[in-house]
Amino acid sequence: MADVMTRPALYRVADAVEVLNLSRTVIYDLIRAGRLRTVTEGRSRLIPASAIADYVALLEREARGRR
Repeated sequence: MADVMTRPALYRVADAVEVLNLSRTVIYDLIRAGRLRTVTEGRSRLIPASAIADYVALLEREARGRR
């Protein structure tokens, strides 16, 4: 339960930049390409923590496929 309290469920793009260590431009490119899911709340585009985990898992699957 403590983990839920310390990690946000939704990230702003600027926060996702820090979490994924990617540029803002790359984050938006991933969103446009459908590789990183987002939700909107009002006018804010937010990235669910689960979408970040899914993207990392996708990268891992792709890396295994290249070997």
